[in-house]
Amino acid sequence: MSVVHQLSPGWLLDHLSFINKINYQVHQHHEPCCSKNEPTTSVHLESLHVDSMSSFGSSAKFIASNSTTKPEKEDRGNCEAFMQKYIFRPELFDINKPHMISAVHKECQSNEKEDTMSGIKKEISISTLRKKRKRCHTCNQGELDAMEYHEKIRGLILDGSRQIIQESLKNGFLHPLSEKSEKCSEPVALPLDTCNLSELCEMAKHLPTLNETELLTLQLKENDMSVTEQDLFLRLVENNSSFTKIITLMGQKYLVPPKSCFLLSDISCMNPLLNCGKTYDAIVIDPPWQNKSVKRSNSVVTLIILIITCHHANFSQYIDCIPCSFSLILSSPLFRYSYLSPLQIKQIPIPKLAAPNCLVITWVTNRQTHLRFVKEELYPSWSVETVAEWHWLKITNSGEFVFPLDSPHKKPYECLILGRFQEKTALPLRNVLPIPDHKLIVSVPCTLHSHKPPLAEVLKDYIKPDGECLELFARNLQPGWTSWGNEVLKFQHVDYFIALESRS
Repeated sequence: MSVVHQLSPGWLLDHLSFINKINYQVHQHHEPCCSKNEPTTSVHLESLHVDSMSSFGSSAKFIASNSTTKPEKEDRGNCEAFMQKYIFRPELFDINKPHMISAVHKECQSNEKEDTMSGIKKEISISTLRKKRKRCHTCNQGELDAMEYHEKIRGLILDGSRQIIQESLKNGFLHPLSEKSEKCSEPVALPLDTCNLSELCEMAKHLPTLNETELLTLQLKENDMSVTEQDLFLRLVENNSSFTKIITLMGQKYLVPPKSCFLLSDISCMNPLLNCGKTYDAIVIDPPWQNKSVKRSNSVVTLIILIITCHHANFSQYIDCIPCSFSLILSSPLFRYSYLSPLQIKQIPIPKLAAPNCLVITWVTNRQTHLRFVKEELYPSWSVETVAEWHWLKITNSGEFVFPLDSPHKKPYECLILGRFQEKTALPLRNVLPIPDHKLIVSVPCTLHSHKPPLAEVLKDYIKPDGECLELFARNLQPGWTSWGNEVLKFQHVDYFIALESRS
């Protein structure tokens, strides 16, 4: 269960616990006499040696005492069969201090410093004054709207979070900051994502078009060596088994949890999702919203692409010939992150994907233009009626906000807009609770960018039992859900997990 506490203001979620309670167990077959030099140009289910985590140190290896051996019935000669379990790397949720400390907190801390730091403090204060003077300008309309919205919800967030955090401190889920945890910890070494999923989706558009029979849903089967990389694009991929499967894509390994389904494509290739014959009772959407930093990044990326295309007329065919410096650029977040315009977001075919009375949840940044767009334009264009506005509040392991609540730059919360798909012939929902307004979802966030908290257990009371659920622009998979996006496997990369060493 990801819900630690449920109180009247909302929920406290344990994101890490939710991931680790997924059955990330893989049937492994250790073949000591077999060659380890397997081809990486085909997608196949294979065993993963625990040494793949060696780049993160010996601490990445554990012995699983509760693992059981399950020999395979089929004849494998002298191969040793065992169960390999994976857990998500806990250090990715190790947030002990706020990302930014409030001005009041800074002042209290500075008063405790010794007089030997007075010169540095004076220099800092002068720098702060300059910054403040620079910021002394007339607020534009967007900033005024943001301040007005913040003042409206500030009390709800402050009072509601206080109850939830106090209860969690009392029950021991959150822990007050101790002297030991105050010490600076070593920076977390994040895995290097060298697969560039979004770029592969773009390149897949140039592959030969498959006919309708070839676009049927791909069922993952153990030890199926006949599946190629092309098979993963432009079709739904399902793991209907009770165990996790490992797929290899461009030499990178990804964990596919049991009872999960995904489509790896961009917004121009959603037909497999539309043609599978399913509609969904809950749709969670996390669109890549346009912002100033992304605009600047894309300008640089456009220039880089022009340089590359000058060297190679057909970029997709010469990907292996790109110089090392360009390869580094392609693997950077600058290149991977793109945004959709409001018009493109409106073109997402929600009415074709939504079942009657489908619950639609959209993650929205704190920009008021985006909030107004969802409520006044986007939802009406999809025949969705806005019914509630919730907030995700990000805290540390000691219960502090990750950013000061009143910070003019970064807020510790994000917004979710909930709505119901309105179909004229739809019958009223039975045994489903009405959706309350102004609820809080409180959790320690993952250090990975855009790794949102799981909503499955929070939403279960507001959709029909055993309802079909879909996540759009997903970056990870979860059992019982269909996930779509051009980075849908991103956080399923095996390097985000620790292999517990199981022995037969």
